[in-house]
Amino acid sequence: MSETPDQARTRRRWISLAEIATVAGLLIGAGGLYLNWQDRREDQAEKASATAKESRAKSIATLTGTVEKGDRIALNDAAHTLSTVTVRLPAALGGTTHDAMPGPQIDKDWFASALLKATDGGADERTGRLPVLVTATWWDGDREVRDTSLYDVLWRTEGQMLGGRKLALTGFTLRSRQGSTKALEAAWAKTKPTP
Repeated sequence: MSETPDQARTRRRWISLAEIATVAGLLIGAGGLYLNWQDRREDQAEKASATAKESRAKSIATLTGTVEKGDRIALNDAAHTLSTVTVRLPAALGGTTHDAMPGPQIDKDWFASALLKATDGGADERTGRLPVLVTATWWDGDREVRDTSLYDVLWRTEGQMLGGRKLALTGFTLRSRQGSTKALEAAWAKTKPTP
C-alpha cells in the first residue's frame, strides 16, 4: 500500500511534533540537572562557610572578668581551658608583661602605684579605663592556639580618711580584637588620665 500525499504530510507533521516534544523534554531535564548541581554547590559553600566560622570561633578567646573585692579581676573564657595568660601594660605604666596564672587574674598591684602617680594632682574621686594587651593560650586537640586582644580594665580612685587615695578595680571589657603593642600604646594615648 502506498501513502497518499495527505497521509505523508500528516505523518511528517507528527514526526515534527514528536521531535519537538523530545527536544523540550531534553531541555527540561538539562535545566533540572543544572538547578540540582547549583543547589548542591550552594549547600557546599554554606557548609564550608559554617565550618570556617566555627573554626574561627574556636581560635578566639573571649575573656570575661569578675571583680574580686576591687583588688583583682578573675578572668574566664567559657569556651576554652586556658593554659597561659599574659597581660602587658602600657609603657607609661612600666610596659611590663605579667603572668596572669594561676587563675587567671589581673592584680591591681601590677599598676596601682603607677596609675595613682599618673592621676596625682587631680580630684580624689575619678574613674577611667586602663588598656591592657592580653594573650591567652589553650589547646585544641594537639594544636596550641594563641589569641591576643586589647581589653580595658575599669578603675576608680577615691580619697581615704587619713589622706591619700586608693585604687579599686571595677570591671573588665573587650576593647579590640586587633591586639598589638602599637594598638596598646595608641589606646593608652586616648584614655590616659590627666592630673
